[in-house]
Amino acid sequence: MARPISFFALGVAALVLLAELVLRLLPVSTATMTGYHHDPDQLTYPPGHHWTMSTGWDLRNAQHLVANNWGFAADHDFGPDARAVALIGDSYVEASMLAPADRPAAQLQAILGDGRPVFALGTPGTALLDYAQRLRLAQDRFGVRDAVLMLERFDARQALCGSGNVVSRCLDPVTLQPRIERLPPPGWLTRVLRHSALAQYLKSQLRFRPAALAEAMFTRATPEPAAARTHGATAPPTAQEAAHTRAMVDAVVENFFSTLAPVSMRHLVFVVDGGRGGAHQHDGLVGLERAHLIARLRERGALVQDMAPVYAAHAARSQRSLAVGPHDDHLNPLGVQLAMQEAAAALRLPASATGD
Repeated sequence: MARPISFFALGVAALVLLAELVLRLLPVSTATMTGYHHDPDQLTYPPGHHWTMSTGWDLRNAQHLVANNWGFAADHDFGPDARAVALIGDSYVEASMLAPADRPAAQLQAILGDGRPVFALGTPGTALLDYAQRLRLAQDRFGVRDAVLMLERFDARQALCGSGNVVSRCLDPVTLQPRIERLPPPGWLTRVLRHSALAQYLKSQLRFRPAALAEAMFTRATPEPAAARTHGATAPPTAQEAAHTRAMVDAVVENFFSTLAPVSMRHLVFVVDGGRGGAHQHDGLVGLERAHLIARLRERGALVQDMAPVYAAHAARSQRSLAVGPHDDHLNPLGVQLAMQEAAAALRLPASATGD
């Protein structure tokens, strides 16, 4: 009995070793080594770190990235430069699935065409209050007074603690009071598995989670009609939901501006993502939140470029998608170009000091 078990174990070990060796030859996403390397409120990569990013089991859109001196995915280092433009956001700014020349910072710098460097301060999985910390960093360390922030439709609600999109400052989801919620350091097993191509493939490409698998084994899922699945996204909000959403947006915007250093911005531009189908896609609570966020930002003197009408105009004249693909809703090079053209137009307006 012991011999068959030993042969079986050896066979499994050989298959695991073979899979590890094969995957090391392929562009599997590698460990990013993110951490609080420069600032307790900034999640960055180690300076000079090289890593690979790809999507899905078939390793689509593989790209090799490198971190600059401040730990951001950028093709040049950052330093004091009052002419520079800070481009701030989450994975929409980092755009690791695009070729370097197609990413937002490179496109914005090319569209501006005036020699000003664009500093790409993008950190995936972050939200509006984290952007404020990065804008403070750009002000304090680089003397930047022109900034463009790329916002998703959910960047306000994702600033709530526990959203999964917070690396530092956030608001309590009930009281809306500010607090700190930092990511814990990786455990020893995580540090070991970071160096395994097979482990990275299971985690990054297949999104395999043992806990989810165990839960699914004991959970009975039943099909639901499409109407039942989508009703919650488009149903009109109740008065209580609307009031809470407005209060949440107000609190996030107030905390955003209170975080900024006491330096007036020449240009503070927000490029706000929207539905890309051409039809009105902002019904319900999502639409209310987005519209209220845009209104509050404009009331504080920011320049807000609403991408919804830009996308609608594009849809009216072309059937070309603005997304990377059905598997990835991030902007493709054409979508990035449309967004950066709007950002550049705002940056060319006469300087008007913004901020508190």
